Amino acid sequence: MHIFITGATGLIGQHLCPLLLDDNTVTVLSRNPAKASALLGNSVKAVKNISSVDFNGVDIVINLAGEPIVNKRWSDKQKQIIRDSRIVITQQISAAIQVCSTPPHTFISGSAVGFYGRQKCTLIDENFDNPHPEFSHQLCKDWEEAALLAQSELTRVCLLRTGIVLAKDGGALSKMLPAFKLCLGGPIGSGDQGMSWIHIDDMTQLILFIISHPELSGPINATAPNPVSNSEFSKSLGDALSRPAFIPMPSIALKLLMGEMSDLLTTGQFVVPHKTLANDYRFHYPDIKSALESLV
Repeated sequence: MHIFITGATGLIGQHLCPLLLDDNTVTVLSRNPAKASALLGNSVKAVKNISSVDFNGVDIVINLAGEPIVNKRWSDKQKQIIRDSRIVITQQISAAIQVCSTPPHTFISGSAVGFYGRQKCTLIDENFDNPHPEFSHQLCKDWEEAALLAQSELTRVCLLRTGIVLAKDGGALSKMLPAFKLCLGGPIGSGDQGMSWIHIDDMTQLILFIISHPELSGPINATAPNPVSNSEFSKSLGDALSRPAFIPMPSIALKLLMGEMSDLLTTGQFVVPHKTLANDYRFHYPDIKSALESLV
């Protein structure tokens, strides 16, 4: 099969590409094709523009591109950069698929559990229809709608509502570890907010599972089946490191430091992956204890 990937040099993409190369032709989109080839290997074909790709010859599109959402304070300009980096490229892919005579049969496009907005303690699956209206929800809603433009009888669209991806070499965990290793870690705010997470190995295997299960489409929660509170996550990370984890981070301090972006840390949701469980996907790391022990 011929697989086209955007965001291949990101955390998920770097772990996913090697799993696809053995039996498939892989083309990746990158602003720096030489750097992408050096990072991902010469077996990957890197292109700079979507217009360079003939989607009639592509079987699967995996769209993971997007400006990191927590790298910079959310000014109006930064919010627009975050939106454009996701929505514009998704619209371009959908437009290219729409004009194909033999379009890709599968379009897997990124989204996030931020679609649901801040929620309290309710367990949320893909059927939940009362999202909280805020920036993260509107971003994901518009992102998903851009991908759904490609949907037809010939192309199924799968929307990956991804939680916090836990990995050794990047992502949220790498930002947390220094404080926890110095015994300075602890819950954020009340610690009651939900954290919906997934181990990087399950993240990549879940994408492969979706590829091989054509009955799956629409929103798919890419989260482990056991979301936890922020307090429980902090305690589990401290236990995995054999460090105490009791120093709280006051919400007001985060608000002063990060502005509106702090809402991602002080609020949350408890999301469960109903669709994948119903289709018998077996998680390698279903609980936070085993996931963190494997990583740290």
